Order: sequence, then C-alpha cells, then structure tokens
Amino acid sequence: MSLFDIEDVKVKPDIVCVYPDPEVASHVAIVIDNGSYQCRAGWASKDAPSLTFKNVLAKPRKDRSKKDAELAVPTVQIGNDITNIEAVRFQLRTQFDRNVVTHFHVQEQIFDYLFSKLGINSEGSVPHPVLLTECLANPNYSRGLMAELMFECYGIPGLAYGVDSLFSFSFNSVMQDGLIISCGYHATHVIPVLNGRMVQDKVRRINLGGYNMINFMYRLLQLKYPVHVNAITLSRAETMIHNYCSLAYDYIESLKDWALLDYYDRNVIKIQLPFNQSASAPTLTAEQRSEKRKELSRRLAEINLRKREEKLAQDKVLLVRLSAAEENLDDENISFTLQEFGLKNIDELKKTIVTLRDRIAKITQKMNAPQISQEEEKPRLLQPPVNTTIQQWVIETRKKRDDILDRKQTRKQRRQDLAKRRTAAAQERMRIISHLAKKEKGVDDFGMRDEDWDVYKSISRDGDSDSEAENEKLIEYEEILKQHDSSYIEPTTATGNIAEFHQLHLGVEGIRVPEILFQPSMVGIQEAGLAGTIDYVLKLFPQETLPRLVNNILLTGGCANIRGLKERLSRELMQMLPFRSTFNLKLASNPVLDGWRGANRFAMSDNFDQSLITKQTYDECGGEHLHEHLASNFYYQTPASCGLNDTFT
Repeated sequence: MSLFDIEDVKVKPDIVCVYPDPEVASHVAIVIDNGSYQCRAGWASKDAPSLTFKNVLAKPRKDRSKKDAELAVPTVQIGNDITNIEAVRFQLRTQFDRNVVTHFHVQEQIFDYLFSKLGINSEGSVPHPVLLTECLANPNYSRGLMAELMFECYGIPGLAYGVDSLFSFSFNSVMQDGLIISCGYHATHVIPVLNGRMVQDKVRRINLGGYNMINFMYRLLQLKYPVHVNAITLSRAETMIHNYCSLAYDYIESLKDWALLDYYDRNVIKIQLPFNQSASAPTLTAEQRSEKRKELSRRLAEINLRKREEKLAQDKVLLVRLSAAEENLDDENISFTLQEFGLKNIDELKKTIVTLRDRIAKITQKMNAPQISQEEEKPRLLQPPVNTTIQQWVIETRKKRDDILDRKQTRKQRRQDLAKRRTAAAQERMRIISHLAKKEKGVDDFGMRDEDWDVYKSISRDGDSDSEAENEKLIEYEEILKQHDSSYIEPTTATGNIAEFHQLHLGVEGIRVPEILFQPSMVGIQEAGLAGTIDYVLKLFPQETLPRLVNNILLTGGCANIRGLKERLSRELMQMLPFRSTFNLKLASNPVLDGWRGANRFAMSDNFDQSLITKQTYDECGGEHLHEHLASNFYYQTPASCGLNDTFT
C-alpha cells in the first residue's frame, strides 16, 4: 500500500528564442512534429526541439469587459501559455479531427505562436524551409490546405512531409525491414516495413489511443467517487495513467489477484487529493487537550443529567396516575384501568407503585448530592446494554460514530459546493431560484447579471447544519470507544479524517485502463485489439517473409511508455507465432521525441533537398503534391471529377 500526493502539472510559458540564432545557419530547416497531443518544433541543426507544447488553444468568452480590453489582455492562449488547463477546459480548441488536421483556422494561430516563439521576425514571410510531420495516409485535401497555408500565408521557400512513426523507425533501426507499432494519442497503427519502405496496403489502424485511456480513467474514478467529482479532472487522470498504471502480463490472472483482500491491501495505491484544511483546527497543546477532555466530560455529565430529569418527570407522572387508580380500587372500571397500564391484578399495581417511589427517591437523592469538581471527577465507566457483549457494543458504537461523521462530512461538502459558482449543486440551486423569480410575462433574464449571484449567495446561507443532538451522540460514542476500544485513537485535529476522506484508492483500475489497448470492447469500440491486429497483419505476408518483420519490431509513440507493454506484447507474440519462432521487440529510445529526432536527422541529410516542394512546384502541381521518400506517405493523385452524364456512360 502506497500513498502519493497528486500534483497538478505546472507549465512555464515559452520564452522567445533569439533570432537569428548564431548557432543556426540561414538555410537550416525548421522541423515541426505536429502531433495531435504535443507539438515539437526546432532547428534541424540542434539536437533537441526548442519548443514543446500541447497542441491546443483556448479562446475566452466573447463578453469581455472594457477593463480587460484596456489592459490588452490576450484574446487567445496557446500551448504553454495556458497555465491552468482545467480552468479553460470547455474553451479548448484543436486543429485535429482524430489525428487529421481539419480546422486550419486553429492551425494558423498555432503556427503564428510557433514562429513567434522561435523569434522569427522577418516581415511577411518565414525564410526557412519546413519539414512537417503528417498523419499516416493523410488525405490529399488536408495536405493541400496545409500547403496553401504554408506557402500563401507564411511564404516559406520549401516544404517537405513525413510520418512521425517512420521517422522514429529510421532513427532507432539500421535494418531496412521491420514492424512498427505506433501507439499515439488518437490512433494506434501497425506498420510493416520492407526494403526501407512501408507496405501501405497492409497497414492497419485501431481508432484508440491515449485519449481513450484518459477518458476511461476519468469516468471510472468519477463513478467510484461521486463525492469528489469536481476534484477528479482529466489532467489528474492523465497523471495517474503516466505514473501508476501498467499493463498486466496476464489480465485474467491479475483480476483474480486483485479480488483477494490481502493482495489489494498490499498493492493498492492511495492518491491524496488536495483539500483545504480548516483554520479552526490547529494542533493542540497538552493543556488544550486536557481542557478539551474536561469539557467533553462536563457535556457528557450534562447529557446524563438531562436523561435522569426526563426519566424522573415520567416516573412522577406515572406514580400520580397509579396512585389515583389505587384510591379507586372499589370502582367498577378497575379492570379497564389495570389493562390501560398493562397490569394483571391489584397486587402488581401496588408493587409497581412501591418500585416507582423507591426509584424516584434514589434519583432525587443522586441529583441533590454534592457534585465533584471537574478537576477531580473521573469519567464513569460506561456499561453495555443488557444481553450485549462489550465487543458487540464497541462494533455497533464505531459504526454509529462513522455514520455520523459521514453525514457531517457530506453536509460540509454540500455547503462548500453551494458556495462555488460552477458546481452542479450551485447551478441547480440557481436554476430553482431563477424559476421562482420568473415573471409571468416577459423574458426571464434572472441570473444573467452578477448582481443576481449576490442574491444567490445570501440565500445559500441556510445550508444544512449539524444538529445539537447529533453532536451530543458523537461525544457519547467517542467516550465509549475511549473506554472500551483499545485500537481507538482520539483525534487531536480534524485533519486526519479530512485527508482520508479526500483519498482515491487506485486498485484494479491501474491495469483495467491500459487494457483497452488489447480489448477495445471495454470502452465500446468494436474493433480488434493490438494483439489481434498484429496477428492479422502478419498473416497477410508469406511465411518466408515473417522473420524479416518480427526480428525488428519497434514500439514507439506516447503510449509506448506505459509500464508492462513490452512484456505483454512479448507474451502475445510468443502465442501467435509458430513454434520455436524468434522475434526481437524493442522500445524506442525515447518514444515521444524520436519522431522529431528522426525528422531532424533527415532534414540534415542530402535527401532532404530532393524531397522539398518549392513554391514553383506548388503552383504547377497543386498543394496535395508530395515528393516521396523513405519516411513519407505514398502520393496518389486526386482523381479528376467527372460529370453526372460521364458517370453512367
């Protein structure tokens, strides 16, 4: 069992690079790995990208105040300028649809950000060729619009394309044959490579990746912990996948292990969510704890005194009624009187009267006895009810105490949610208030102004509060546990209970979430898993070609960093390949960065100039034109459109 604090990732805004860079020649290309999760950009003559940022932008709301306009607040935040991504989660925009660029108005703004952070300040153009990655089998329409954006908007001298997974393969392998398993953010590809070129008609794609894992983890935790639905965010779910998830070597056997309580206790990971510690519960000194115990003892004595007074009053009323019945023994209705009090005969009536008088005398004597001072008084040893053992009594008392603490915490959480503007409870409350304030005629605009929110805050003060009787019960239960439960630890502050309440237990979810890569049906995707897809691709080749593929299998892409993926794939390959077959499975040196590194190496090679599309080629052949190379897509010319009459002739 381990306890970890989850920390939100703090990003630093990108600085503007020096331009012209004295280490970069004027003709050096700009290498851009335009991934659907992250964008990496830098100069081809350097070993690492100058910029790495999330490929998203955030647009604020349109109703911006005049004050913000006067202060020149930026209207768009891009990449690392978004310091708190959860605060603008519903305002995020991306240029991708799955892993294909379709929203070029967003792509243009991201390119503006990229070139400005590289420090390029040349007027009207970017005087460097660009090597840009694109998705596998990128449609001609998307490539044409990208070329139009680069040549017409930025005036670059040349443009070349490549596939990130093929660049990663060329960077990590000296062999010309192999099998690439690219696990990306939106899709996973199985790419066979022969003679240095991918076999495009045998490439297979699974519409599943890191994005689906993050959403699956997000939904699982929110269903498991509905109380913390606002604290469980997509960013925190992503952090848990990177740090605590792993693929099981044998998923079914691992599920059986997690079903065992001992295994769960040893391996469960506790994630501590951030919480606000109450300022009214500081660490108490020994004297303060002593005073607090005396106060609790005094209140417990008051509770017992109140119970005795109530019991004494009831006994006196009952004694008066029974005495009146005794005086009328000759009455004809005496049988009805005895039946009313549940007595069998007159002798039992007299015995009850004597018992009541003795009890009243004892209680009165005890109440009139001089009280011992709080400093000298020792807590009275409480005894369990009749026919109940001390062990059973302690278990029941502990359960009752926990129920009270849960109710108190739930009410506290509700009060906190009502005080926050964007929580579901607060919005529902506002909707009800708006409905109550709605006029019979006219437009209902209540809640659209900030003044209406002040009305709501004043109304929300009548939230649920803890009852005095419940607090007294809690004191009594804690006193019982203190006397009879050796494992009970008296809480000095409320921090411990609050901290435990804000913990997430990550158990079987740690292997269930990445398992969707092999079983997409777990998230409703009716496609084959990774192992089934690899088996299908290998069966498309003759037996004599299989060794060329399986002796050089490369794992690349962001999801390849998940622990246990290499071992799980080794097990699956051993089962699907013929008996005594050999294979070589390796992980890319840096699955996330090797795509950019491979593109960087290609941009410094002699083949780069031959792969460039110039402005003249763009004007003559169109934007979808592509010069093929070992790490590029194949070029297929877009068919010419034909008329309706030509279709049927």
